[in-house]
Amino acid sequence: MCKRFRYVLGLFLCIPFYLFSHIPNQSYIFLRIYENNGIEGRFEINTNDINKIYRTDFKKGVTLSELNPYLEDLKSYMLSRSSFKSPRGTHNVILKDSVKIFPGVLGDYVQIYFYLDNLDVLPDSLDVSFSAVFDIDPTHKGYLITEYNWKAGVINEEANISMEFSPNDPMDTMSLTEVSVWKGFVAMIKQGVWHIWIGLDHILFLVALILPSVVRRRKNSEFHTRGRTLNEILGLYSWEPVMGFRPAFIYIIKVITFFTIAHTITLSLASLQLVNLPSRFVESMIALSIGLAALHNIIPIFKGSDWVIAFVFGLFHGFGFASVLGDLGLTSEFLTLSLLGFNIGVEMGQIAIIALFFPLLFFLRNNKVYPKILVGMSILLILISLNWSIERSFEIDLGIYGFLKSSLRKVLVLMGLMS
Repeated sequence: MCKRFRYVLGLFLCIPFYLFSHIPNQSYIFLRIYENNGIEGRFEINTNDINKIYRTDFKKGVTLSELNPYLEDLKSYMLSRSSFKSPRGTHNVILKDSVKIFPGVLGDYVQIYFYLDNLDVLPDSLDVSFSAVFDIDPTHKGYLITEYNWKAGVINEEANISMEFSPNDPMDTMSLTEVSVWKGFVAMIKQGVWHIWIGLDHILFLVALILPSVVRRRKNSEFHTRGRTLNEILGLYSWEPVMGFRPAFIYIIKVITFFTIAHTITLSLASLQLVNLPSRFVESMIALSIGLAALHNIIPIFKGSDWVIAFVFGLFHGFGFASVLGDLGLTSEFLTLSLLGFNIGVEMGQIAIIALFFPLLFFLRNNKVYPKILVGMSILLILISLNWSIERSFEIDLGIYGFLKSSLRKVLVLMGLMS
């Protein structure tokens, strides 16, 4: 039974590898399709395949300077083995100056960027031919991946395979008519939900805001330290449970609403390029916001005005969300719908987090242990915040994450789940 469990777990852990698009013996065309700005993209070819073409011996970690003697010929090679046509005619591949190296698990990928000409208006279909490495390795595969097409609901995806090429079938046709504004809008909602769920700093900030929602400070609680025990200083005896569900729920809705208003303001300003702040400063402030919200749970910074923290630091979280939109490669097209969809997705993600935590906290609020949970969680959040703030402000690695990862691995090995 144990062996079977380990086999299933191992298979499950390998799924991301098989789903990941960059695997050996494959070359790629990535396309970004814009409504008004035509089509741009890039070729990607593995250094192992470059070794086959030029009989070289490039290893993992190759640099552009090492590849430089072969780059111009490689560009010509990729051009000669690809073509793009539509009912509007031939679309020549115009190479850009940019060439990059993408580190792969098994060999690096050389990225050659381009755009297609004769595309003032998008055609209904695109005929693509791609035969790189086929003449050298008959087992080689080629793939065209639509990385971005807003109206098709594709937003910065690297696993959205649109075409497959082989030596026996090096040509295919892609339809560009199966699109709608609704698909793009729904895709942006999904992106908003996804980026709340993968944004651990945003989640921890919400947790810090939610923790005190089911309790209230006693009116006679004072916050001096002279002559008080540690428990009294930490506020373990200064809380009383909220008796009804409605006031607790109204509290959290009020706080989250101010957070939403704040990050919507700055997300819009940054996306419209009206206000921009340095990324390091924004990320540091987001990390700091977790600690200050958690500290407020122990010693009130804004007594009776919990919403102030949610609003003030929500402004910085909005700039953080804006950087996400930038990473998605969004342009000015459909920007209003993109912002609206992304914001709706963020709110849906926040509601899901509240729905997950709030009922549990409300159930525990009458238990004597809840003040200890609140203070203990707040202290943990403060420590996490300090770690992230230092790392992000000074761009250093304190090694805590690596230590925790190593410790977790040792625990999994002891449990027999890893070797």
